[in-house]
Amino acid sequence: MKCPFCNHIETKVIDSRPTEDNASIRRRRECLNCQKRFTTYEKVEDIPVYVVKKDGSREPFDKRKIMTGLIRSCEKRAVSISVIEGIADDVEKQIYNSMQQEVTSNLIGELIMKKLKKIDDVAYVRFASVYRQFKDINTFMDELQKILKEK
Repeated sequence: MKCPFCNHIETKVIDSRPTEDNASIRRRRECLNCQKRFTTYEKVEDIPVYVVKKDGSREPFDKRKIMTGLIRSCEKRAVSISVIEGIADDVEKQIYNSMQQEVTSNLIGELIMKKLKKIDDVAYVRFASVYRQFKDINTFMDELQKILKEK
């Protein structure tokens, strides 16, 4: 395993344990060159799932894209990185458990918004404004009114 700090290829495993859902192994590693520590996850390689985008194009599912969107939505909000990772993990798990080889970007967005709405209203509206491509202030206000009615 290559060190992410110095790119040295020799590391040693310090700790190894299954994740909470027993779907992967979490390993703490230490670089033998710079002695910095980092975490890796090992899991069984699954059949690839493809995301069908709004324009009809297809690309492999990438959880990092979910993380990027969530981090942007939760910026300067009281949402911890562990909660963000939990959302991304849950969405990934739902997608792979569906046993479908293709899922729509619409489905992924809806799963994320459903989870964000329970955690932080502002992060939810930020995500929804990009995901649903709010065209003007009225669309934005309509979404805010829906949230206020639910409270």
